[in-house]
Amino acid sequence: MSTDSILFQDIFDIKDLDPQGKRFDRVSRLVGRSENYEMDLTLDFNAEIYPLKVGEKFSLVLASSLSLEASASVGGVEKKESWRERAPGERDLSDEYEYVMFGKVYRYEDSNKGSTAGQQVQGKLIVFFFFFFFVSSVYVSYGGLLMCLEGDYRHLQNLTVGENIYLLMRK
Repeated sequence: MSTDSILFQDIFDIKDLDPQGKRFDRVSRLVGRSENYEMDLTLDFNAEIYPLKVGEKFSLVLASSLSLEASASVGGVEKKESWRERAPGERDLSDEYEYVMFGKVYRYEDSNKGSTAGQQVQGKLIVFFFFFFFVSSVYVSYGGLLMCLEGDYRHLQNLTVGENIYLLMRK
């Protein structure tokens, strides 16, 4: 399997489901935290066809293509692909996952957050260090089901506004 099309991949632990209450019959919103990159995820999903529970873990992949081939572009021109054009017996990335959605990145936000570490000694604050870290948030719409992935910008730099992406999940 080629990893050229994989833009982000991690394992998430579900911390909460429908934190602001259930608004739709078949849709739930999960809040999760990733194990490897410490990313925060808020995701709307179809709970009727893919039920999830608080405390469960799942693998999440964001990919630009479902193709298992090395590249989906020929001569710098992106090859138009459709999941319906698969030949009989041909496999793609979706065969390895249980839940797949197709959507578009519609917003990308950067913010600076600062933090200090220090200790108070005899009434005086001694600051050991001060550091900034950049947090990015990527927003994707999957036909009205929304996703926000937030964390270190280095893990999200492959995602660009206007890009079509696939979300793939498995428990």
